[in-house]
Amino acid sequence: MSPRLVLALAATLACTFSHGEVTDADRKKAEGACAACHGPAGAKPTMPGAPKLAGQQYEYLVQTLEAFRSGSRQSAIMGAMAKPLTDADIRAMARYYSELPGLQTKY
Repeated sequence: MSPRLVLALAATLACTFSHGEVTDADRKKAEGACAACHGPAGAKPTMPGAPKLAGQQYEYLVQTLEAFRSGSRQSAIMGAMAKPLTDADIRAMARYYSELPGLQTKY
């Protein structure tokens, strides 16, 4: 295996698994803010049109919340929810939901 390929694989794995461990604080922050529309553990939305969050990719969740916060992605509800979030809040929520197996779960 070439050194370049090994380095590329190592970098990919480091990016994939470098989000940190999900803490109880991550869970509380995410569930407190999101469960009303996205359902318990983000797996069974209670509001029409709200997507499942459980099992989504970490990077996608971070980018989406940042876009709602900045206003580059429009939604009256999500814009208001994301506006007060810090970068740490967004990472905590994304870490929590990305670690859940929800997208494969049938309800």
